[in-house]
Amino acid sequence: MAELPRIEFPCADYPIKVIGHNVEDFRVRVLTIVRVHAPEVTEMSVSVRDSRQGAFSSVRISIVATGEEQLRALHAALLAEPAVKLVL
Repeated sequence: MAELPRIEFPCADYPIKVIGHNVEDFRVRVLTIVRVHAPEVTEMSVSVRDSRQGAFSSVRISIVATGEEQLRALHAALLAEPAVKLVL
């Protein structure tokens, strides 16, 4: 079995995709949580896409990942948001 490549920190442009219910302020909720853990995030590093039926929305954000602890904390904080269903 091949060993997976390790991420070298800091990692610029680390992609995060958050999928959840398409509620009015979903993007704002996600961005607020992400900025607690990665305050450098700008509007230019965020994109939003709605599902075909419009029930779900995905928010893609690029952050500067500083370490595994940061990524674990960010993942847990995002999943604690009721509108969020999946974090990739």
